[in-house]
Amino acid sequence: MINTSFVLDCSINGKAVSIPVPASKRMSAILRDDLLMTGTKVSCEIGRCGACMILLDGQPVNSCLLMAYQASGKEITTIEGISAGEELHPIQQAMLEEGGLQCGYCTAGMVVTLTALWESNPAPTRAEAEKALCGNICRCTGYEGIFRAVEKCGLSIKREG
Repeated sequence: MINTSFVLDCSINGKAVSIPVPASKRMSAILRDDLLMTGTKVSCEIGRCGACMILLDGQPVNSCLLMAYQASGKEITTIEGISAGEELHPIQQAMLEEGGLQCGYCTAGMVVTLTALWESNPAPTRAEAEKALCGNICRCTGYEGIFRAVEKCGLSIKREG
């Protein structure tokens, strides 16, 4: 019998992690079950809804499609790592203020995706935000609160700059 376990060495939310797992175990399961980081949600498990979105070396990826071996040596940021301690990330604050969430199930994935967009483009257009969020599904909000949050963040950057 072939042992498919290996030690996943990576950084999660700025902290070194070394954990023995099967090489083909999904990162969503590692985060939620092994590391008890339940902010990352799991819904479709086939990469279509975006609820499980994480940042892998700064890029949004569906953690339900990312195998442990693919994360080896990488920098992972989950929703738990988006804020700076008690202070919310500007995207999180704007989502809260603009009603960009309803049931909250998709919110973590939305925030992770928008964080990646915001870090590469602090004042995106609505079209750019729509394109960035094409892999995230929300069944509650109708997206208007989410887009208002993106606009609010962009406007605050324009005012500061």
